[in-house]
Amino acid sequence: MRISRFFFVAATCAGLAACGDSTGEQALLGGGAGAVGAAVLNADPILGAAVGAAGNVLYCKTQNNCN
Repeated sequence: MRISRFFFVAATCAGLAACGDSTGEQALLGGGAGAVGAAVLNADPILGAAVGAAGNVLYCKTQNNCN
C-alpha cells in the first residue's frame, strides 16, 4: 500500500507540473491532479481540486517556460 501511495503522489505532482495552453486548461489540469491526490490521501477532493487548480495556474503564470 505504501508503494502504491507513493506512485499516486508522484503522478499527482507530475500533473500539477503540467501546464495547459490557456488559463482554463491550467486550472483543469491542476484541479484534476489535486482532486485525485486528495482522494488518494483520504482528504476532501473538492478542497484538493481548488488548491490544485489555484496552485497550477499560479505556477504556470509565474514561470516563463510554461507557455
